Amino acid sequence: MSGMSVAQPVGVDREHVDFTVVGNWMDERGLAGGEFREVKALGGGTQNIMLRFTRGGRDYVLRRGPAHLRPKSNEVIRREARLLGALSGTDVRAPRVIAAEPDESVLGAVFYLMEPIEGYNPQTELPAEFAGDPAARRAMGLSAVEAIARLGALDYQALGLSDYGKPEGFLERQVGRWMYELDSYSANEGYPGPQIPGLNEVADWLERNRPTTWTPGILHGDCHLANIMFSYERPEVAALVDWEMSTIGDPLLDLGWQIATRPEPGTSGAVLIGKLGEAGGLPSSAEMIAHYGTFSDRDLSAATWYTVLACFKLGIVLEGTYARAFAGKAPKKVGDFLHANTLELFARARGLME
Repeated sequence: MSGMSVAQPVGVDREHVDFTVVGNWMDERGLAGGEFREVKALGGGTQNIMLRFTRGGRDYVLRRGPAHLRPKSNEVIRREARLLGALSGTDVRAPRVIAAEPDESVLGAVFYLMEPIEGYNPQTELPAEFAGDPAARRAMGLSAVEAIARLGALDYQALGLSDYGKPEGFLERQVGRWMYELDSYSANEGYPGPQIPGLNEVADWLERNRPTTWTPGILHGDCHLANIMFSYERPEVAALVDWEMSTIGDPLLDLGWQIATRPEPGTSGAVLIGKLGEAGGLPSSAEMIAHYGTFSDRDLSAATWYTVLACFKLGIVLEGTYARAFAGKAPKKVGDFLHANTLELFARARGLME
């Protein structure tokens, strides 16, 4: 097969993924050859290109950056492939990398091949048996907590990830880093600047109450329920996905993130989680913290602080799309919806500070 051209699948732009190149590359790595079959694009929350296919009797998913690469797209995919490769022998449920190509000149973008995840995204799908069973949805929420607790418990240095992030001063940097990010949004023409009640109070409270001791570990960075695939068989996590914000930092921020994004029925935050958010029946914050403690020996006494930080950080991240919408770089409807989320997150933070 090597060196031969293969039929380019219908609907896949050769400029984005040239299957002749992919075929030769796979052959060089000793992966089973033959025709590419059942090629289909997978949608996701991100703009990244993901194609599922079968070759030589094995199923694959190819992942690369978006069609119009952004300045950091290749680096994001390169980091993701490296992290997932490191996680592959651990008990953390994550996509399994089969092979990765960190050199963007091969295909025009960094890419990797992974095993498909047999599961569903609870934002868009919720099997009837779980939709009708609050105990199953509670189990899903607890399984998500277990997944990040196991991730945070790993020895990142032993996994060869010592230089994957800069843990020194991680907590000290957060407030300034995200206030700076928020300031940068003013470059969007028409954006009036942040109209977020409680912004400065939350920032001040975070600085005043910051934990003084903590242990670095792997941080997923965006582990809300819509970034997790769940198993069709049982109410549990199939894989944590969308690792774009991952780094070495304080893993308790992942716990705070799950609590901060826990969908409250009737809020736009619940809409963000989609089907599962609508159904509700998820564990309480107290149950989530207690469950995390069964898989981790970290001190959880400052869980509220991490939840407030998560509200602050995610609120600012979402405000970026709102700001871009003013300049016509994002749909107004999406911007307005995310801004409503930001206001809810800051209101939640202020409620926790009392």
